[in-house]
Amino acid sequence: MSTADYFQKLYQQPDPFHYRSRWYEARKRALTLACLPRLRYASAWELGCSNGVLTAALAARCDALLGTDISAEALAEAAISTQAWPGVTLQRAHHPGDWPPGRFDLIVVSEVGYYLDTTALALMARQLHASLADDGLLLACHWRHPFDEARTTTPQVHRALSATLREAFTYQDEDLLLQGWSTLPISVAQQEGLR
Repeated sequence: MSTADYFQKLYQQPDPFHYRSRWYEARKRALTLACLPRLRYASAWELGCSNGVLTAALAARCDALLGTDISAEALAEAAISTQAWPGVTLQRAHHPGDWPPGRFDLIVVSEVGYYLDTTALALMARQLHASLADDGLLLACHWRHPFDEARTTTPQVHRALSATLREAFTYQDEDLLLQGWSTLPISVAQQEGLR
């Protein structure tokens, strides 16, 4: 089954990963938001926005936010989740083949990297680095347990994404790996004049 077919079947229900009901998902969103070193981002992009639950949370911190997903059904749900946020744009895309123009000061890759084989993952990593603004942050969060649909592992995904970038932060527990990278050092204390 192709990745597109897998997600089309999966999104016959509006919340197949239980983003709205599981504590695991609510906690992961809170960790993701807490790790963002800036209060606001001018231009952000979330790959694999799914039904828009994280998208809506990110929108509160972004002037403009692009959410992309392979599933038209997921995007229909995302439109409902983000209707209060006029700065959100949703587009159907199959990455790395479909790629938006421009550069972003925040790029979020959450739970999507391991659906790519190693060749597509390497291409996506190069394209992500090119799409990241000079002072931008690339954030990735992935499930650490194996599952049938994964074509690569979480460590493979994060190694590919980290190439040529400096690590800004890492959080890891039994279930997830959350990391951020940038081209420049990031210090919240320095941004606020504390050092």
